[in-house]
Amino acid sequence: MALHVRGVLLPDDEVRDLWLVGDRVTFEPVPGAETIVDGGFVLPGLTDAHCHIGIARGGAPITSLDQARELARTDRDAGVLAIRDAGSPYPYPELDDEPELPRLARAGRHVAPPKRYLRDIGVEVGAAEVAATVAAQAAAGNGWVKLVGDWIDRGVGDLAPAWDADTMTAAVAAAHAAGVRAAVHTFSESAVEIMVRAGVDSVEHGTGLSLDLVDLMARQGTALVPTMINIATFGHIADQARAKFPGYADHMIALRDRFPEVVRAAYEAGVPIYVGTDAGGGIDHGLAAEEMLLLHERAGMPAEEVLAAASWRAREWLGFPGLVEGGLADLTVYPEDPRRDLRVVRTPSRIVLRGRVLR
Repeated sequence: MALHVRGVLLPDDEVRDLWLVGDRVTFEPVPGAETIVDGGFVLPGLTDAHCHIGIARGGAPITSLDQARELARTDRDAGVLAIRDAGSPYPYPELDDEPELPRLARAGRHVAPPKRYLRDIGVEVGAAEVAATVAAQAAAGNGWVKLVGDWIDRGVGDLAPAWDADTMTAAVAAAHAAGVRAAVHTFSESAVEIMVRAGVDSVEHGTGLSLDLVDLMARQGTALVPTMINIATFGHIADQARAKFPGYADHMIALRDRFPEVVRAAYEAGVPIYVGTDAGGGIDHGLAAEEMLLLHERAGMPAEEVLAAASWRAREWLGFPGLVEGGLADLTVYPEDPRRDLRVVRTPSRIVLRGRVLR
């Protein structure tokens, strides 16, 4: 049966009627449709553009599809109807079109340097193998490759690039040659500069960004997914490392403390910014609303821009059309205007996914 929705459709900011026919949206009236929403503010669902439903709490790889389903449902029940899994050690292509789960954009496994990343999560390879490994992981995902751009180098005692600059640049080129986009994990100043200049498609975290690089990202259209919830954990990371690596600990604290200004500068420069939590491992799922509030309250992004970064603009970036004619039948409804009080996004009153009412 077709479903009828009436409410203030964002970002249009006007009361609209729309109909959900199967998994598609139309603005043409459908006789006999059941009205499921009459009032409130309507979004095409939230998006978590950086999470990991293939990594269990604590950092171990999941071992079953049911575990992935459970994590995805946690996000869905918080209003997240589209996910980009930014690297999974467990393959789950079977879930791409599962009716009760969010839309999925997926990378394969992280491509990481040997013995310099989270154990059992990435494919760890030396410089000579990076390009071939990127091509293999492009086939394992459905449009993305995840590169580990830096991690602590115990010989240096601080963050350092994963490989030499030529290898990292070739990794981005290999992803593009395979027809996918490349995302890079990076905390340090040196690695993020290499990868932005190499033409990477999205910077994950990006604590080391400079003003010059922010301007370059804006000109290139390079996206930033700040994961501010993750960056807030840097104090704990520094405390654990300080006895052996005091320089690294101080660096992590400095990166954390300046990060809100980095994100604000990126926004003001016109860098495309998207909401991502880095859920999986050390961050719980279902926290997209909290990430949105951090972007608003700490980085100073206007509420409507945060909504765009978490909803219609993020979906467009990932290739999931929103509430447009012929778009996908996903939506969340809020009783009050989230532009006036962003905390409203914590409690959707109605969730519809793939044309199915879930709440």
